[in-house]
Amino acid sequence: METMKQARLWKYIAFALPLSILTAACSDSFLERPPMDTLTDGIYYQTDEEVIMATAPLYNIVWFDFNDKTSFGIGDARAGNMLSNDYDDYYKFAVSATDGPLLSAYASFYKIIAQSNMVIENVNRYGTNVTPAVKNHAIAEARFMRGLAYTYLTSIWKEVPIIYDNLAILSDTTIRKNTVSSIWEFAIRDFRYAAKNLPTTPIQPGRLTKYSAEGMLARAFLTHAGIGAGVGSRNQTDLDSAKYYAKDVIMNSGLTLLQNYSDLFLSTNNNAQSINNETLFALLWLPIREPWGVNNTFQAYMAFGPELIGNQGDGWGRAHGASADLVKYYMANQDDIRRKPTFMFNGDRYPELEYFSDASVTYTINDVANIKKYIIGGPDDNGGNGQFMTAYINTYMMRLAEVYLIYAEAILGNSSVTSDGEALQYVNAIRTRAGLADLTTVTFMDIFNEKRIELAMEGRYWHELVRLSYFNMNGADGTLDIISKQDKGPYTIDYVAGTDNPRQYTVTYPTQDADGVDITRFFPATEDNFYFPYPDAELVKAPSLRKSAVDFDFSKLAN
Repeated sequence: METMKQARLWKYIAFALPLSILTAACSDSFLERPPMDTLTDGIYYQTDEEVIMATAPLYNIVWFDFNDKTSFGIGDARAGNMLSNDYDDYYKFAVSATDGPLLSAYASFYKIIAQSNMVIENVNRYGTNVTPAVKNHAIAEARFMRGLAYTYLTSIWKEVPIIYDNLAILSDTTIRKNTVSSIWEFAIRDFRYAAKNLPTTPIQPGRLTKYSAEGMLARAFLTHAGIGAGVGSRNQTDLDSAKYYAKDVIMNSGLTLLQNYSDLFLSTNNNAQSINNETLFALLWLPIREPWGVNNTFQAYMAFGPELIGNQGDGWGRAHGASADLVKYYMANQDDIRRKPTFMFNGDRYPELEYFSDASVTYTINDVANIKKYIIGGPDDNGGNGQFMTAYINTYMMRLAEVYLIYAEAILGNSSVTSDGEALQYVNAIRTRAGLADLTTVTFMDIFNEKRIELAMEGRYWHELVRLSYFNMNGADGTLDIISKQDKGPYTIDYVAGTDNPRQYTVTYPTQDADGVDITRFFPATEDNFYFPYPDAELVKAPSLRKSAVDFDFSKLAN
């Protein structure tokens, strides 16, 4: 039975969902009018509590279509971290404009934007009796989510229209795509507003804070620094801003790294009621399936088999796993502390999962080293929480570990190497937790690769490759160079029986199949196919997407 605390929390997170989302944010196109009835009209924005409830859907259901199938397809498969029979076109850079998950992601981001715009509109229009601090908090949450959605849109499709008022565009026939620089500037403005108007501590578990926004500002400025720049010439003002916001998060947020990396991905440390001390922002999923969309379906698609997660009928992930490129990194660096909670190798055991409670059970890989990160098992492993396609674990959108690495990179700046004490302190804090030796100097690629491994299967690596492309698309150690060298072929891992601490494995990477036919292991990208195509359905609804991009006119905005 739910406790009173659970019931109250779930009311805040889920009560507003069915009507608000179905009315304010169900559009597949940014040009479709959001209805102005039920929870989106003035009846609902009368008290502080109602306003707080109105922003709750921004923490889960509007992100559902992206989280459901596409976040890992783009963030990890496209980026070369993950292999998948279902997403091979992603890492081969051959995705069709009719791809279903791609359309779902595009629609999801504009749902987030539409819902955010409607919250801003309605709080300003109808919240006359609402405490000013609560009004500002709600608008700040909405602007944070809107800004974040645009950062994903531009990383995936490069140039997209900036929609800041869904009603105003209905009579505007001049809507055009906006430039990458404009989109990042728009996101930065949203994050700045959020940082100024969010509290230093959350009003409810998992709600955004000033430091959530400052973490995103650090990420955004680090990215913006490279737009239009050449190798080694990123904008110093932007780098300084990234450094400033990252440092404030590190020094003043009160957040700390969890001692054990694997603890980050236990449901007890990362659910809608229990937010760990490394989380800056996470999507808050509930252990219920009604209304559909408040549930986390990641495990359903990623767990290697139903037996791993309680035989509930899901667990379809046997064909998903680590790329050979990532396996080679783990093997070369003996990075087993982060590897094991992320990918399952032959012979691994996980005592937190009932599946492994029988000492005779050991994991044997099929075609790939399967996914472990965010795989938490069935209800018996999680205090009775969870069910079919419903795993009770939050999805990280930003952790303190990333901010550590942003800070170190901002200190490094345009230098080729640094021995700066603070940069080393925070890079080595990440490495120490991973059981790796300290570095005495650090380069850009040291930090870049550290972030890749730290956040593997958290949907970030593709967006890091895009960030790099802004100032080094074609050069040595540039984005296209990195992609061209990624091994995405088959492999076989064998555990060396009797070894432990660390376990030993032998890995083979065949170059020919059983019939002697050469196996294609590398899939280079080009500037022409680097970004994803706009979904065909969106091109039909919004033919303006075919026009060239223009800079956004920021004079249209009040602030």
